[in-house]
Amino acid sequence: MSEANPRLEGTTLLLVGATGLVGRHVLQLALTDPRIAAVVAPTRRSLQPHAKLSTPRIDYQHLDEDAPWWRADAVICTLGTTIRTAGSQEAFRQVDHDYPLAVARLACAQGTPTYVLNSAIGADAGSRFFYNRVKGELEQDLRDLGFDSLALVRPGVIGGHRNEFRLGERLLVAMLRLAGPLLPKRWRLNPAANIARALLDAALVPQPGVHIVPAERMV
Repeated sequence: MSEANPRLEGTTLLLVGATGLVGRHVLQLALTDPRIAAVVAPTRRSLQPHAKLSTPRIDYQHLDEDAPWWRADAVICTLGTTIRTAGSQEAFRQVDHDYPLAVARLACAQGTPTYVLNSAIGADAGSRFFYNRVKGELEQDLRDLGFDSLALVRPGVIGGHRNEFRLGERLLVAMLRLAGPLLPKRWRLNPAANIARALLDAALVPQPGVHIVPAERMV
């Protein structure tokens, strides 16, 4: 692959996870950004039609390795769930580790130079907490693929309206909104729109090698 360089226009973006909270914000930003010529958002649900947007159907358990859209200028991955929604730790790991890694492998093999991951503040392959450990293991596995540019965006608690109801998360978001000015930036609420902007910036102006975008930069 060639050295990662800033791109000014004509970028083709592959976005996986476009129907989630952060993914929806990324999609909205990408479709209105003049530097982006095309957005490919593989999905299992219908998306609002747009002249820049293509939405091939996808089955993450049976990915089409020969699909032409694996080759892009950059991938943004916002796939993610919760253990409660997934139903088990095994199912959670499949969505938060196996699927993003499978996408990365296919994109890298097709020559896509840049991969941007929506990870988590506590990502650590050595963590005793399952959630943080899975996130850290994914980051570690992505590093081994050899992308020209790998951006690991690590938000804390995400603020915004989800399609699914998460009582614990809503209570935590409400608390952080009240206490935000008193907290260090690292522990403040990260609005989904801010995370989306950080993800898109990392895709459009890729930095060579591996770099981390910390939560305090998305307050």
